[in-house]
Amino acid sequence: MGYYWAATPEPPEDVRRGLGLEVEFDEQGDAEAWLTASYEELSDAGVHDVSLYESDRLVYGPMSLEA
Repeated sequence: MGYYWAATPEPPEDVRRGLGLEVEFDEQGDAEAWLTASYEELSDAGVHDVSLYESDRLVYGPMSLEA
């Protein structure tokens, strides 16, 4: 059971895969580092906000990607 990001609005499956939203991380810090590196691509793809989950537990969010 790992950490993963849920995006709103949720992009189509092929876009999710291309962005890396299908990735599950072992550590919260790894998930947060991925978001730091990927937030611009997510925003460009139309994602407005993200939420971090550990399994089914909401860790935090939604968090806006808009500046």
